[in-house]
Order: sequence, then C-alpha cells, then structure tokens
Amino acid sequence: RIMKKLTVAIIHARGGSKRIPRKNIKDFHGKPAIAYPIDAALRSGVFDRVVVSTDDEEIMEVSRAYGAEAPYKRSPDLADDIAPTDNVLIKDIQILKKECVLENVCCIYGTSVFLQAQYLIDAQKKLTQGSYDSIVSVTDFDFHPLRGFTEDEQGNVAMMFPEYRYTRSQDLPKMFHDAGQFYFVKVGDFLSKGKVFSENMGVYHIPHHMVADIDTMEDWYRAEMIYKLIIENGEVE
Repeated sequence: RIMKKLTVAIIHARGGSKRIPRKNIKDFHGKPAIAYPIDAALRSGVFDRVVVSTDDEEIMEVSRAYGAEAPYKRSPDLADDIAPTDNVLIKDIQILKKECVLENVCCIYGTSVFLQAQYLIDAQKKLTQGSYDSIVSVTDFDFHPLRGFTEDEQGNVAMMFPEYRYTRSQDLPKMFHDAGQFYFVKVGDFLSKGKVFSENMGVYHIPHHMVADIDTMEDWYRAEMIYKLIIENGEVE
C-alpha cells in the first residue's frame, strides 16, 4: 500500500522562555498565545496534521485542548534559547517520518498571534505551484536599514551606508526582513540542504501591522494593543 504524502504544520513552543516566562501559553486576549497559530493552521485546511513541538508538559496539554497534536516531547538539548530553528525542525521531521511520509512541512512559531489562515493557504500554493525549496514569511522594515547609523566605543556616530546619504527614500532599493511567523519547506529539499534560508527560497509578504516579534514584555503589550485595533478594524478572520 502506498502511503499518502502529508503536509504537516509543526508549531515550535519551548517551555523555558526567559524574558516572558511561559509566553507560549500566556493569556493573550482571552486565549493562550499558542491557540492562535493552532487555530490558523487548523482553519487553513492545508494540513493533514497540526503538531506542536515542545519540551513542556503543560504546553502539550494546552495544545491538545485547542486541537493540535503533541505526540512527542522535544529533547532538552533542542529546547534552549540557542538551538537553531533549522536543527529543531530537522529533528521534528526525523521523528515524524518514522510514522508517516512527509512532503511539505510548515514551521510556525508558538507566539504567531497575528497569523491568518489565508497566509498559510497562499504560501502553500506558492510553494507547490512554484519551483522554490521554501517559502519564508517576510515584512517591511519600520525604517529603511540603509539609513542606519553605527556608534563606536568612543561615542562617534557614522552612517552605516554613507553612499545612500542623499538618495531619496523612494529611490532606495526595496528591502524586507523575516517576519518570524512561518517557514514552509519541501521536506526533501530542506533535509538535503539543512536550512530554510536556501538560495532557492521564495517569500510571502505580510502587512507590517500584522507582524509582532514578541520577545519582551514591551513587545507583548504592543502586540495586545495592535490586536485590539485589528479586531476593531475587522482584519482578523
């Protein structure tokens, strides 16, 4: 019997977050933060399985309560704050491949509270219909990085890219950065290269106001305020 090739969401949520303790299951507008990416993944309809990868029993319980699987516990060496996402994702895939055939995997961060099901639908379509190895969620910079300054130990300030000093902002090259919401990969290509950010990756653009990199309590409060405005504006599915 030929086993079906699956598309699986793997949500990363380790228990030992330091700057915001227990942030993956901290209450965000009435639900644990991780409930939002779980819900978006389930509603998108593009995944055969929605799996949470964590080292933490409570996160496993909460994830199951909101409809995700938590079939295994992540090893401690892949649960600290320096374990690269690529390494963790490789291990996740190796574990899941023992019980199913994987075609595409989407790695989602547990605090992607603004993630929308439509983003996942669109990104999956771009991955499967194009010739990319991966699709990375990206967004615009707040301010153009080519306008940035550096400061040395003596307090001397200089433009990082002085050649752009007099370039009009509308003439600066378009730049964007990792939105930190999700990474969609073709499993075979990802395992052979060992990295999401390959030379053959595509991008999915997310509106800047729909992105929140939540690392500090200031980030958390800002995300809560923005989410309230997004709800009032009817932008949440």
